[in-house]
Order: sequence, then C-alpha cells, then structure tokens
Amino acid sequence: MPSFNQSIFHSAVFFLTGIPGFETYHAWISNLFCCLFAIAISGNGMILFVISTELSLHEPMYYFLSMLSFTDLGLCLPTLVTMVGIFWFNAREISFDVCIGHMFFIHGFTLMESLLLLAMAFDRYTAICNPLRYDTILTNSRIIKVGFAIVIRVTTVVVPLLLLLKRLSFCGSHLSCTDTEIISAFGLAIVISTGALDSVLILLSYVLIIHSMLSIASPEEWKKAFGTCVSHISAVAIFYIPMMSLSLVPRFGKHAPPLLHTLIANICLVKTMQICKFFRAFGKCIDILSI
Repeated sequence: MPSFNQSIFHSAVFFLTGIPGFETYHAWISNLFCCLFAIAISGNGMILFVISTELSLHEPMYYFLSMLSFTDLGLCLPTLVTMVGIFWFNAREISFDVCIGHMFFIHGFTLMESLLLLAMAFDRYTAICNPLRYDTILTNSRIIKVGFAIVIRVTTVVVPLLLLLKRLSFCGSHLSCTDTEIISAFGLAIVISTGALDSVLILLSYVLIIHSMLSIASPEEWKKAFGTCVSHISAVAIFYIPMMSLSLVPRFGKHAPPLLHTLIANICLVKTMQICKFFRAFGKCIDILSI
C-alpha cells in the first residue's frame, strides 16, 4: 500500500511494500521471480536472434512472432528493474512520474500484445482458409503497415489516459483527492474497445478456421492445420484470462485481500505458463532449421 507524508500535494511519492504478508520471504520470492524473468528474457532473445539471422524464417508468421517477443521483453525489463530494487536493495520509494512511466510501458506493451495476437489470428486464418493468396495478402510492406498501425493505436489509447492520471492530486492516506469516475470509466472503455474487441475478433477468426477445417477430408491435413493453431490458441488463453481478471478484480473485488491483487498482477506480468510458449516457439524455429 502507498504511504504519504504530506496532506495535499500533486507530486506524490509512493512506498512500495512488495507482497503483503510475505515480507520475511521476499528474498526467496525475488530469486524465483528473477529466474522466471531470466527465462523469459533469454527465451525471447533467442527467438529474436534466430528469426533475424535465419533467412528461411523471414515469413509473416515469424515476423509477428518476433514482434510478440519484443513486446514481452518490453513488459519484462521495466518490471524486473523495479522488482530488483524493492527486494534486493530495499528501494521502496517511487515518484508519481516514474509510476506514470511504468504504466506507459506496461499498458502500452500489453495492448500491443493483444493486437499482435489478433494479427497472428488473421495470419492463421489466411494460411488455412485462403492458402493460395497467402503470399499476396501478407506481404512485407503490409506487415510493416500493420506494425505502425499497432503502435499508433496503442499511443492514442494509452497517452490520453496517462494525461488524465497526471492531473490527479493526493492527500493524506487516500489514493486521490480528485474524482476518479471519469478515469475509471475511460479505463473500462479502453478494456472493452481493445482487449474485449480483440478477443471477439480472434474468436470469430477461429470460428471461420474451424468451419474451413471441417471441410478438409484428409485426417493428416486436418491434423496439420490444427497443429499450426495450437500454440497461438495457448498464447491467447494465457494472455487474456489473467488480463481480464486484473481488469475486473479492482472494480468488483474492492474488499478482496491485497494478496489477491498482487498475485493476479504478477501473473499478468510474469505469465509463468507463457515460458512454455517461448520454448515451444523456439523449438518450432529449430525444427525448421533442421529441415
């Protein structure tokens, strides 16, 4: 919980407490988190290195995979620096401006990952439902345009929210003296217009994919088409379930214990199961290199 040493002020200083109730285990918890972050960073780094150096992987699916690895690195690195400062060096003070910076990276890269999963769903839909036109639809120039469009959309969504948060003033032991209803409504609108909309479009793409797969007569071709979608479906589930929980718990679970909020937030950032996705994707790269 944050603490304050002034009655009313605009430039707040927060005191981070780590995981409430587990202060005596912070050293062990920090080692566990550092191992998870190290695996995530090294896994994504290997994926980026292999895709960038191997010409046979310069294809739309692997371009999107490299973008996804980049967003995961963007989520891991700022969080790792703050976590190490808290658990190892007892650096618990953080200014409001630094909080705004962290929010920009966390929310920005999270929304970027959601859009990339949507783009990857369209990639799988095109590859399975319209394979003859795959190379003409997903050209390098269009993939670059998709990347720029994702960055523009994320910026136009995140920056206005941060500007509204920047205007908040704080007092005493309360989180804010300013009315936060507009900010809360705007944040909920962002969740609905981004994560919820993206998930619906991903679901629609897979409905069309399944409809196309049912028309495939050969069991081998059906199994091959399904195998190309398994890793993406797993990544979608691992991403959206914790993110939706993180969005809903603060609004509808205000009386929930602080440990619940902390655990859900760490699951969203660390995503332990997502490490399996990193090595699965890297293994797929190795399989192609061995052909």
